[in-house]
Amino acid sequence: MNIKPIRNAKDLKIAFRQLEKVFQSKKGTAEFDEMEILVTLIEAYENRYYSISPPNPIEAIKFRMEQQGLTARDLEAYIGSSGRVSEILNKKRPLSIRMVKRLHDGLNIPYESLLADIA
Repeated sequence: MNIKPIRNAKDLKIAFRQLEKVFQSKKGTAEFDEMEILVTLIEAYENRYYSISPPNPIEAIKFRMEQQGLTARDLEAYIGSSGRVSEILNKKRPLSIRMVKRLHDGLNIPYESLLADIA
């Protein structure tokens, strides 16, 4: 096993090629250890150079609505009146902490997505 840091796209390509060779290795073998190390190195490199930020909170809500076939009226239980739902969906009003908690608990939208614009 000759593992080096991944510093550029060429190193990444080499790491992926090696990972393909050892990916199906049995646990407890040197190849399995190599596979785990390569996965860790690749993930670290990709997180550093190709990180994917969480979606905009409103886009996350709309995505969940589409997934579950929900309408704006269905969001009233989590956000409030139809007017408030409309303001939120049209980005005219920010989500409150209470709304975030209700949307997370009721629709399983990750906090990371609902709080993405706050910082």
